[in-house]
Amino acid sequence: MNKIALIIQREYITRVRKKSFIVMTVIGPLLMALLMVAPILISKFSKDNHYKIKVIDEAPKIFTTLMPSNEEFLFVNDTISLKEAKKAFDVEEDYGILYVPADYIKNAGGIVLITEKQANVQVKAYIEKALQKQIETAKLKSKGIEESTLESIKTNINLKTQTLGGIKSNTELTTAVGFIAGILIYMFIFLYGVQVMRGVIEEKTNRIVEVIISSVKPFELMLGKIIGVALVGLTQFLLWIVLTVTISAGVTTLFTAKTSGAEIVRTQSPASHIATESNDQENISKEDIASIFENMDSINFPLIIGCFLFYFLGGYLLYSALFAAIGAAVDNETETQQFMFPVTIPLIFSFIIAQSIITNPDSQLGFWFSIIPFTSPVVMMVRIAFGVPVWQIALSMSLLVVGFVFTTWMAAKIYRTGILLYGKKATYKEILKWLFYKN
Repeated sequence: MNKIALIIQREYITRVRKKSFIVMTVIGPLLMALLMVAPILISKFSKDNHYKIKVIDEAPKIFTTLMPSNEEFLFVNDTISLKEAKKAFDVEEDYGILYVPADYIKNAGGIVLITEKQANVQVKAYIEKALQKQIETAKLKSKGIEESTLESIKTNINLKTQTLGGIKSNTELTTAVGFIAGILIYMFIFLYGVQVMRGVIEEKTNRIVEVIISSVKPFELMLGKIIGVALVGLTQFLLWIVLTVTISAGVTTLFTAKTSGAEIVRTQSPASHIATESNDQENISKEDIASIFENMDSINFPLIIGCFLFYFLGGYLLYSALFAAIGAAVDNETETQQFMFPVTIPLIFSFIIAQSIITNPDSQLGFWFSIIPFTSPVVMMVRIAFGVPVWQIALSMSLLVVGFVFTTWMAAKIYRTGILLYGKKATYKEILKWLFYKN
């Protein structure tokens, strides 16, 4: 045990002192925060665009009340013909020409937006929404229905959810937590498992392993390396939690302050109808964000974090043992591809399955793949956020421990033989023989 502890200490200290470890520990949470803020920043900067659109309106006074100019869109009514407007089109100033036929109510398909290049999706959507509203209003008036009457009966529904125990829940938040946990498990297993494999190949290539093997048994060396890298990953993960929680707290405070001070401005004039709807959508978005933060208590974070640590370690130990065996069986990294593919198939498949399990976490597919040791680390983490019976979690954890013990035993046999073999390309047939060699 003392020898294994020394190997663990060596692996841990060597990797923690690397610049790459320090950089990724700091950058990781910042990247997560950037992903949260990026949509807001993109939306903000995208509003700096200005679109000047000439309107050839054969149905008078439609756009004088319908589509007012704002900071982003400038609509200019023109009395010339469409043919003349095309000739007078200024590429430097004009974005496009909007042609509206006189019978636009019956012939909505005759409305055309003409641009120099492919039309911007945002501009197209804005104009489509405005035209749709105008045509609907005209049709309502033809039926004797006032628009104000229709607006008064419109109701926005934001369905709230809660458990039988009366605890508030948030389906979107639960889905996000489960999927993010599954992704992190998937990434960590790959990241640190490959580190074990590369470390084994490096020591074997440099012949350092020959000196180490003279003092410790191959199994002790493999186990020490696996546990050492696992502790490195665990340290990095815990640091990420601390930094992410700190950043999230700051973001939460920022959004809460902005939401509490926000005022919804509603106007009844047709000219500002589009802008009002935009403001309403923005406020709904802020309300959704505030609701997510309020419903954080509905997620059992202690259970999720505890299970995450277990499945991270269990999944990592299971796969890293196999990665260590691959590293011992080859002489260089280019030869690992033929052996890595079969080993990583279950892990990749579990990530694919997880995306469908989110929609139905209690399905038979979700149950079985959360029990099988090779897929349970990812799939079970996706399901846990939605609530999983205790007996299923216990069964999944027990089978994962059994799977780790089995793969470690199998990998140790391959490692013991392959670590001192040089210059011979390993095949599946050769590796199968190593499994049955006697001590």
